[in-house]
Amino acid sequence: MLPLRKNIAEMSAYVPGFQPSDERPWVKLNTNENPYPPAPGVREAILAELGESGQSLRKYPEARTQAARDVAGELYGFDSDWIIMANGSDELINNLIRACAGEGEEIAFVHPSYSYYSTLAEIQGARVRTFGLDEQFRIQELPERYEGKLFFLTNPNAPLGFCFDNDFIRELASRVDGLLVVDEAYGDFAQANALALVRELPNVVVTRTFSKSYSLAGMRLGLAIARPEVIGALDKIRDHYNLDRLAQAAATAALKDQAYLARCVERICNTRERFSTGLRALGYEVIPSQGNYVFATAPDRNGERIYQGLFDRRILVRYFTDPVLSHGLRISIGTDEEMDRTLAALKEIG
Repeated sequence: MLPLRKNIAEMSAYVPGFQPSDERPWVKLNTNENPYPPAPGVREAILAELGESGQSLRKYPEARTQAARDVAGELYGFDSDWIIMANGSDELINNLIRACAGEGEEIAFVHPSYSYYSTLAEIQGARVRTFGLDEQFRIQELPERYEGKLFFLTNPNAPLGFCFDNDFIRELASRVDGLLVVDEAYGDFAQANALALVRELPNVVVTRTFSKSYSLAGMRLGLAIARPEVIGALDKIRDHYNLDRLAQAAATAALKDQAYLARCVERICNTRERFSTGLRALGYEVIPSQGNYVFATAPDRNGERIYQGLFDRRILVRYFTDPVLSHGLRISIGTDEEMDRTLAALKEIG
């Protein structure tokens, strides 16, 4: 018998989107990856760091990822002590829970949103509370004061794609006793963000990932912006060499090329709107999205049927068995050609 903690032995593992061993036959629209390569300078920076012999890899990386913190601070208008770099935004979410919520203490998030919050809370032994959404995407049964340690707000919401505006986020922060973590994994695709609220309100934290807009899901990079005392706490508990040399080079180069980012984001948003129009022409209900994905519902509201029809045609999308979501599908935005193939398949499936 393994000496596992009771909560670990009894919990269910998080299940990520299906990753085929050979992606070549598939149109892969199930994990919100960017269909375009990262900025050209990213490859150049990685190769420069690696060098011809790979000699640099025998030494530990710079522990604070200071170069990337400096570039991010300049980009977003904060001193670098308001910035922390991480091994994906998942590391930040995990460390925020570790730093703030002890065993038996509570964290909260909106349902539906990123279900990994719950998994990480269970690992810590923290309690989880969720708040549902009404038909206008307003949070239901929110107390006048939320006394838990953390409140996670995915914005834009994933998987639905809508955004909460800053007036609402400001009001929510005033009602949260602990930290309000605005998870802006898809923030670069949205019309607004909550960065100004970090400076305005002491309990607001913004997290970002490089996996979506920067096309670096394979590098596992993320960052957070928060008051220096929050960043200082996260620095205490992160792995002391949490980003390797190549990841640090990639992060710095990606942040420096904002012109490439803007072109890539614009391209994806244009395709998103074009695809949404095509879905509606087929009778689908589509929630207006500010992410690099859409949540779409077929006329018969049978998400599983459509998922299987697409799977049989080698098109991967995301189907959720959760009753709140099982009527629809989350479809990542790929290239125009991939989305045209998807629309043709949906028309064929009927």
